[in-house]
Amino acid sequence: MRLYLVQHGEAKREEDDSARPLSAKGLQDITKVASYLSKLDVRADSILHSTKLRARQTAEVLYEYLKPLKGLLEKDGLAPLDDPEIWKERVRDSAENLFLVGHLPHLNRLSSLLLCGDTERSVIAFQMAGVVCLERDDKGTWSVKWMIAPDIVVGETAGSCDTI
Repeated sequence: MRLYLVQHGEAKREEDDSARPLSAKGLQDITKVASYLSKLDVRADSILHSTKLRARQTAEVLYEYLKPLKGLLEKDGLAPLDDPEIWKERVRDSAENLFLVGHLPHLNRLSSLLLCGDTERSVIAFQMAGVVCLERDDKGTWSVKWMIAPDIVVGETAGSCDTI
């Protein structure tokens, strides 16, 4: 099973828009990353996102490029301060490849819990619109398969998938 953890793209400041939709940069970044992932033939069964607008918009862009078999769904337990144990339990026996689109500190705490059993140890440096691919082996052990961030994907707007 693969679990793709995605921090939402950059959002507008609360002072500018209390709903905090994606900023132009946030939309550009997640579009660049999603386009790159589609060229790499990344596959998922579902894309799940938190109830916040910026996470939904990020997930919608990923959906547009990746077309997961089971679609796009809003799920509880992905808010910034939610308990990461919720998703540890939900993915423990799952065979599906899932994208979880959410927020910090939740994604940081969830990745730390899965990788080293301790929510307080920071093991991943998440970036807005970045994707971390975790993989679970047959013994139930999680490892980092790869990471991608918008600032290392170049040329996507021109149709190229070169990286630095």
